[in-house]
Formats: sequence, C-alpha cells, structure tokens
Amino acid sequence: MPEPILQVQQLKTYFYLTEGIVPAVEEVRFDLSRGETLGLVGESGSGKSVTALSILRLVPDPPGKIVGGRILFEGKNLLDLSEKEMRKIRGNRISMIFQEPMTSLNPVLTIGEQIAEGIVLHEKVGKKEAMNQSIEMLRKVEIPAPERRIREYPHQLSGGMRQRVMIAMALALRPAILIADEPTTALDVTIQRQILDLIRKLQEEIGMAVLLITHNLGIIAETAQRVVVMKEGRVVETADVFSLFEKPQHPYTQQLLAAVPRLGETKRWTKKRGSRSQSSVGNQQGATP
Repeated sequence: MPEPILQVQQLKTYFYLTEGIVPAVEEVRFDLSRGETLGLVGESGSGKSVTALSILRLVPDPPGKIVGGRILFEGKNLLDLSEKEMRKIRGNRISMIFQEPMTSLNPVLTIGEQIAEGIVLHEKVGKKEAMNQSIEMLRKVEIPAPERRIREYPHQLSGGMRQRVMIAMALALRPAILIADEPTTALDVTIQRQILDLIRKLQEEIGMAVLLITHNLGIIAETAQRVVVMKEGRVVETADVFSLFEKPQHPYTQQLLAAVPRLGETKRWTKKRGSRSQSSVGNQQGATP
C-alpha cells in the first residue's frame, strides 16, 4: 500500500456541555493513502462528521475541543499548526463537501463569487482570472452554460446543481484530499449516481485521496477500497471493502449489513449464524441501513 498522506492517530474530540462532557470522538485511528477512497460509515451520531471537522480543525469551540491524538498530513501534525497556517491548508490542500449545499452556500453571493473567493485567496490571482477558472470548474462538473450560471445565486439552482457547485468549489484548487460528508443524501437516486461518478472522474484526473462519509452501504460497496466503521465515537472495525461485506468481524458491522434490504435474497444475519452463503457486495446498490 502507498505511504499514507493522512494519518489520524488516537484522535479524541469532546463537547463540554452543561449536562456534562460528551466524548464525540474517542481514540479514533485510521490512515488514508494517496489516490485511495476510504469509506467512513456508521449510524447518525457515531462521530463521522465530528471526525471530519476535527481533521480540518473546524469543531466549534466552545463547546467542542480536540483533547488528544495527532492528525498527520504529509507528515505534519495539523494540531500543532497556527490558525493562519491551517487557513493555507483548508480548501487548498484539504477540501470538504458538506452534506447540505443550501446551508453551506452563501445566499447573497453569486456562484461565481463563491468559487472565485478561494482561488483569489490561495493562488493570488486577479478577480477576472479567478472568474475564468470558476467557469472552467463549472464546465468540469458538467453544469451547462457556465458563463451564465456564475452570475446566478444558490436559490436559482436545483439540488443536484448546487451539489455540483460545492464539488467545483472543493476541487478548484486541486486538493490532495477531498472529504465528502454525505455528499448525496439529499438527492434522488439518479442524481446521486451522477454526483458519485463525477467525484470518481475528478479523483482520477487530479489524483486526490477521498474520505467518503456516509451511512449508505451501497455507495461504500461501489466506491471505496477500504472501510472504517464507527460506533459511538469509536472505530470498531477497519477492513478492505470486500472483506467487510464478505466476512464482517464486529457484531455492530454485522448488524449494519443485516439491516440492508436485498432484492431476491432472504438469508440474513442472525445471532446464531456468523456467515452467509452469498456474496453481498454486488447487491448493496442504493441500500441504506
């Protein structure tokens, strides 16, 4: 396996609330290699998104705080960097696609202004050149008439179009790592497929690594090489995608797979049976536990 570009080691992120301390992420550990797609799966509240926000040091403080561990990006511990140094990495070397584009995009700025902002900040080019690059990025994410779209506002676009804009923003600076947090949750199945294919195509073009956060095991089966399973803030299993679907080791992983409806298959996991006779990787399409 290639040398990891990202190493998360014993990461701990807590939230300090009036009701007490909540350990949202506890001793999380995984590696991400260049060009790899790593799936991060688990139920809502398992700590997936907090892990992603911790990597970018975007956990709201207060009440959240990273209290332990290391996050090594290209050998450098991100937790040791100043905020000024982190700003040079966010959006430039590590980008993130958020779950709901309508709440992530600024409603009072045009699409072009929002894509160009990061280009101007990190590449030190003029606004005209940044706008030209923004048009080219919209063309790459297959938005029709990009010269017109850059003058439009988020509310004028469909959900699928807004998600494509988010991808264009995230990839405008050709990052080394893309963190995709439930990038297709709010989309219908047809648009979901288009977005996933688009991310895969651009990943191959740029050569970036992808950390794909989702609860949809069908997406994981189709796109990831390895999988990290989280439960209650902890990693309970890490495996390559085929091993995970063929022979999951942890009871929680087995329960997640048992919850997936399968067309034409009646056999399921039970407490008494620890294996199944049929491969399920090819039967997970569109399945959500």
